Amino acid sequence: MKSLLALTLATAAFAANFHQTAPGVTNDPAEIAQWWTQLHDAELNSLIERAIRGNLDLRIAAARVQQARALEKAQRSSLFPTLSLAGAFGRNRNLVPIGPTYETNNLQTALDASWEADFFGANRKAVSASTADTRSAEEARRDSLVTVTGEVARAYADLRGLDRRLAITRATIATQSDTLHLTQVRAEAGLATELDVAQQATQLSTTQSIEPALQAARVQTVQRLAVLLGLQPDALLDELAGPADLPTVPPVIAAGMPSDLLSRRPDVRRAQAEIVAAAARLGAAKADLFPKFTIEGLSGRRGDSFGGISLGAANFFSIGPAISLPIFTGGRIRANIAANGARVEEAQAHYENAMLHALEDVETALSNYAREEERRTKLAAAADSAKTAVDLARELYSRGLADFLSVLDAQRQQYAAEDTLAQSQTTIVTNVVALYKALGGGW
Repeated sequence: MKSLLALTLATAAFAANFHQTAPGVTNDPAEIAQWWTQLHDAELNSLIERAIRGNLDLRIAAARVQQARALEKAQRSSLFPTLSLAGAFGRNRNLVPIGPTYETNNLQTALDASWEADFFGANRKAVSASTADTRSAEEARRDSLVTVTGEVARAYADLRGLDRRLAITRATIATQSDTLHLTQVRAEAGLATELDVAQQATQLSTTQSIEPALQAARVQTVQRLAVLLGLQPDALLDELAGPADLPTVPPVIAAGMPSDLLSRRPDVRRAQAEIVAAAARLGAAKADLFPKFTIEGLSGRRGDSFGGISLGAANFFSIGPAISLPIFTGGRIRANIAANGARVEEAQAHYENAMLHALEDVETALSNYAREEERRTKLAAAADSAKTAVDLARELYSRGLADFLSVLDAQRQQYAAEDTLAQSQTTIVTNVVALYKALGGGW
């Protein structure tokens, strides 16, 4: 069975050689605490702060932490003696064939104490397991925090990307409307055909049909943000009604080394805590094979009246050790040991799996960011060229030096290029969000 230290060292050694630095990314220590502030968007900062306070998943995770802490406290009580005070009252009637019938009272108070001498560490190991459970719950809450902040930032980037695409669509509609008017004027003057007018009207209507779909997607994104903040779906419609620019991506992103994920990723830290808890429970299960030693004591008073109890006429007490040793349990103890041993193996496999997925997340995010940045540069050049092509096609057409088909084709290419560029710009922001999320940022 591998130890946690061996697993950690082996995975760290693997991670040290796994990372390839992407353009615009350094191996400097990652600045992951409140990483969203590096995007320089006041609205995004406000949304994330409110999500941290109001998100229902975070409230659920916080409640689970409180439960774990309470259970840990309850388990820790097994290390201390237990004291209990009991009182009883009874009334007895003596019925005899000959002689008078008489009744007596029986009052009793007693203080009961017991303490288990934890020679084989069963209780201490159970406390260690409970402490690890608390740590696991805390890391689960941090993992939820990473997820929530990432989802808010991603949804906000999608929202502003839709704003950009809507602006491009509306500008394209305005340009195509101008072209339609020009074509109609030329057709009335005999310089263009009705086919040119019909083709331009078709293209304009096609572009106009895109706007409602983008508006619907925008409303859905705002509603998604509201739910992430723990609000009613329509709560942010007025606040986020106006368009705004995409958040600004930092020129250089400090990602650190993937081996640092051992101390950063909450899901990895949670998996570590699960190994500790499983190993502690295995130790507690093995302790069931050995005797249990307890010291028990009882002290109290009896009497037939409250006055008799206070006088202490019938005091009693007992104190002494007790021992219990399992002789035959039908294999229950060893089966429990085997089950807990399997849980340790499961926890170790879960840890290795979590670590590999963490490394995969970082490398994928780095690769996606680098490739999308390269793609955005080329798309920006294509959008500039498409705009120039539209201007040239319109000019040549107005002079009668080109047919109208070249204008239509140039307009389609311009819109496609600018819309694709807007989507790429949005993807870059979401890729940065995914990278910070993969690094375990946000707590």
